[in-house]
Amino acid sequence: MSPYLRRTDLRGQTLDAMALRAVVPRADVDVATTMATVAPLCEDVRVRGAAAVRDYTERFDGVRSEHLRVPVADVRAALETVDPDVRAALEETIRRARLVHEDQRPSDTTTRLAPGGTVTERWIPVGRVGLYVPGGRAVYPSSVVMNVVAAQAAGVLSIAVTTPPQKEFGGAAHPTILAACALLGVEEVYAVGGAQAVAMFAYGARDEAGELVVAPVDVVTGPGNIFVASAKRYVQGTVGIDSEAGPTEIAVLADDTADPVHVAADLISQAEHDPMAAAVLVTPSPALADAVEAALAVRVPASKHAERIEEALRGKQSAIVLVDDLDTGLAVVDAYAAEHLEVQTADAAAVAARVRNAGAVFVGAHSPVSLGDYCAGSNHVLPTGGTALHTGGLSVQTFLRGVHVVDYDADALREVVAHVVALAESEDLPAHGQAVTARFS
Repeated sequence: MSPYLRRTDLRGQTLDAMALRAVVPRADVDVATTMATVAPLCEDVRVRGAAAVRDYTERFDGVRSEHLRVPVADVRAALETVDPDVRAALEETIRRARLVHEDQRPSDTTTRLAPGGTVTERWIPVGRVGLYVPGGRAVYPSSVVMNVVAAQAAGVLSIAVTTPPQKEFGGAAHPTILAACALLGVEEVYAVGGAQAVAMFAYGARDEAGELVVAPVDVVTGPGNIFVASAKRYVQGTVGIDSEAGPTEIAVLADDTADPVHVAADLISQAEHDPMAAAVLVTPSPALADAVEAALAVRVPASKHAERIEEALRGKQSAIVLVDDLDTGLAVVDAYAAEHLEVQTADAAAVAARVRNAGAVFVGAHSPVSLGDYCAGSNHVLPTGGTALHTGGLSVQTFLRGVHVVDYDADALREVVAHVVALAESEDLPAHGQAVTARFS
């Protein structure tokens, strides 16, 4: 059998950041290419509301329900039937996530600029959020936790969750998703998935009689497929979004101290999400690359989702990148800006501290990405497709706005009158200065 991962050999080359971004592995399909498909769908939902949502749900998910919202009784009942071990795991995941996210909430700060003159930055939560939980090839109750805990820690009062309907459950939401919602006290849940769910939250939805079925939100968050990510890009501005969290990515920066079995297992763990998932190994060690391939040859065929994993590993978005040394390896992973970056090297903490671009960084042999997916306490809703160059993952700050409160008395204002007037005149906006001098005429 041929190697699962193609190789990109950058040894002996000196490439700047722009050149590296051109050669790192990427999928052929990205958010920009699907916008043409998603834009008219979102507009249709904006105009036709709940009817359009039902039509697209029937078209893409094969189910049609007259009631988009899951009955509250069904949400509560799901908690009674969930597997006890799954419930215990969810409770521990929630506990750890709360500890991390509650520590993230910034405090209001007041700066005294003069006697009687202060500026306070208040952190105010948004009023209402719509949280997307994927549910295509797999069920993700952990994504319920990641979205909801961050919003609750921020102080958001109105929280709605949406997740694709499941044919095997008669078009209802998956019961484990509902159980996670019940554990978190969220009872506004919709059985809607895909781009239509994002549009539904962004614009709200009325039924044919004009009755409001879904109230619009202020922020939409959550991971999803390429169409969900495209819809989030389309509605951004109408609502806030966290990031364009599309198909998952893992990059592993490793040297010859890494265990190839660990590296192979971690690459497989993310490849099993989706045939479009990206798995990238960056290493200065050809021997490690060969050993990882040997481990993949053993582990992939033995995996439950071997076909899906193999398709992801053999895809254009996955590769082994050979570099001269760890310094070059760091430049490569910074150019790639992975959703998940593992550092499995000698002195991994020091190497990880030099990383600038990643959604989340996992340090050393005992911090696999799978830990972050579930029980690390960190958030697993992270930017993909290189957007970690400029965007962070989901956090409490996603749901907060920093608002400056300016409070000056007459003496404090008088002290800066001349400065305000000078700047107003320099910008040819004399009324700005007059708005200040009028108070002392």
